[in-house]
Amino acid sequence: MPFRPVQPEKLSSAVIRQIEQLILRGILRPGERLPPERDLADRLGVSRPSLRDAIGSLQDDGLLAAKPGAGVYVADVLGSAFAPALIRLFARHDEAVFDYLSFRRDMEALAAERAARLASDTDLKVVQTVFDKMQRAHDKRSPEDEARLDAQFHMAIIEASHNVVMLHMMRSMYDLLREGVFYNRQVMFKQRTARATLLDQHGAINDALQARDADAARTAVTAHLDFVEKCLHDQIKAERNEDIARQRLDHETGV
Repeated sequence: MPFRPVQPEKLSSAVIRQIEQLILRGILRPGERLPPERDLADRLGVSRPSLRDAIGSLQDDGLLAAKPGAGVYVADVLGSAFAPALIRLFARHDEAVFDYLSFRRDMEALAAERAARLASDTDLKVVQTVFDKMQRAHDKRSPEDEARLDAQFHMAIIEASHNVVMLHMMRSMYDLLREGVFYNRQVMFKQRTARATLLDQHGAINDALQARDADAARTAVTAHLDFVEKCLHDQIKAERNEDIARQRLDHETGV
């Protein structure tokens, strides 16, 4: 018979499993600090030695990292997703920018479709809450806040799609975007007409999700990223035209 005696689970194993799940689901994020040992042990209902055992195992696995005098943090498990040389290569070539947008369009359209079907009511409340913040940032004319909330809005949709592989992969992609590797989001939000259009597009995505209309959500995401791609094409063309115009001016003025 295939049955074996049931073994009682060590408390540290239960702690490991809980923290692993929080990291896997994106609830605990890279760089996030865990509560102090005594506080965390109380929250988990385990002894401090059991907690230390669990944290030690998670550190050995590379999921947690201790910073002397600062505490224990979720490790930057996404740090090796792209080699530094590849990141620098991305930053130097427009081709990578548009391939990045194409990849995002495919992934985020799928994520929006999944979120419309699979998200819980609470997931959709998170998306709505972020969109409400976007509207307030728009009214304040804060490009920095608008760019930050733009990324947060898209990430909330990825999270609501409940695919942990997609979640971690896209979080890695957004980290590169936040670092300005592909393009500077704030540039788009400084243009009055683009700002209004972008807010309307995010509103259309949010409306489709709140209505749980999977087809409309996919279509709205695709239209939004098509617009972003067109704006970037126009921006790159304008910058090149300006460079040529400056060369002509320098030639005419003898500089």
